[in-house]
Amino acid sequence: MNRYLQTGASILGILLLFLPWMVGVDGLGPAGEITFGIFLLAAVYWVFEPIPIYATSLIVILLQVLLLSDQGVIDVSSDSYVPERYQVFYGALASPIIILFLGGFTLAAAAVKYGIDKSLTRLLIQPFGSNPKFVCLGMMLSTGLLSAFMSNTATTAMMMTMVIPVIAVLGPKDPFRKGVALSIPIAANIGGVATPIGSPPNAIALTALKEQGIAITFSTWMLLAMPLVLVMLVISWRILVWRFPPSKEPIRLDLSETFQWTRNATIAVWVFVGTALLWITEALHGVSSTVVAFIPLVVLTATGALSATDIRRYPWEVLWLVAGGLSMGVSLKNTGLAEWLIGLVAWENLPVFSIALLFVAVAYSVANLVSNTVTASLLIPLATGLGAAGALGPGASIGTLVLLIGIVVSFSMMLPVSTPPNAIAMSTQLIKTKDMATAGALVGIVAVALCVLSYLFFWPMILG
Repeated sequence: MNRYLQTGASILGILLLFLPWMVGVDGLGPAGEITFGIFLLAAVYWVFEPIPIYATSLIVILLQVLLLSDQGVIDVSSDSYVPERYQVFYGALASPIIILFLGGFTLAAAAVKYGIDKSLTRLLIQPFGSNPKFVCLGMMLSTGLLSAFMSNTATTAMMMTMVIPVIAVLGPKDPFRKGVALSIPIAANIGGVATPIGSPPNAIALTALKEQGIAITFSTWMLLAMPLVLVMLVISWRILVWRFPPSKEPIRLDLSETFQWTRNATIAVWVFVGTALLWITEALHGVSSTVVAFIPLVVLTATGALSATDIRRYPWEVLWLVAGGLSMGVSLKNTGLAEWLIGLVAWENLPVFSIALLFVAVAYSVANLVSNTVTASLLIPLATGLGAAGALGPGASIGTLVLLIGIVVSFSMMLPVSTPPNAIAMSTQLIKTKDMATAGALVGIVAVALCVLSYLFFWPMILG
């Protein structure tokens, strides 16, 4: 990025950090004003990257500890806000989602070390031939299918091991290397929409609707979402092929190597298969994917299959990046800033369709800067509350509106902090934020448009 633009972004972020606090914001207490400033600084720094993006996340956590916690340097306590214990913000560095990342990194390290990645590639990619475009399509369809029935973060962590051999045979100047690296997180984000268990926002939406007396079964959700998912997988594939055109050379993968069944390799295979099965069958046994993710880390290190040297090679900066987004979500919710932002709109004076569009705009914008789960947990209760109060107007469907919000946030994937799969893709070091932002914006805009069309014409036919 241009040096002058970076300098300008650095100065702008610092000014925005202090602006809400210094000028005061009606309706916000001191904690909310400080959180607003931190949020604005993070948004500028995450988008323009005047400093490394993971460093911004660490700054966010430090500012929250210094300014919003019980160990802070100023008093921000009020009737509506009691300073958080500083461990809450530091705790983002060891949240369950971070452990899920660690499990994924552990599987990826073992897969590369013992050649499991090549075996997976042989199984899933060979049916799609050697044309780079169709190899990418095969990876996206496989990822989307898995992500529908297991955590999209766990899916990405597992499937990124399949990308490594493909990228290795592409020329160093082939732009399609970036497209391949982006294909997995994009497909995982999309695939997570397909079933109620595919993504946390889906569960939030279903829970909120159940409280309103609207029950949507597993099969009904799939009927509502699966057509959108299939269409978006194909469209996003075409976008990646257009944005990062592959060379005309076929992909010649050396997949003939015989797997060496050494002691450590055998352990790695069984741990890989066992972890994947536990992730896929989470709905049957009830053990969270974040708990399962710790198993490979323990087993592979305890048996010596992975050494201390292997662990040092993990992309630790990705964990810091994700932790900043998680920590920011805590402050948004607990300081009242999220409610204040939502309260800026006179919802009761808007037509039904305008309310839906406004929810879509807010959901998409916020979820690109903060976790989609946090965004859903903030907006969906507001939508059901407005519906219960009659503010949505006559003829409005709470069911379709909540469904719209829950699905739109999953298509917000412009930045590494937007979704955990995006952050994992950054660990390949093949893509930059601008590459992800461009592809994510194109996919997101198309997806949001299709969501709105589904809200108007398709979903009412099923939900009534």
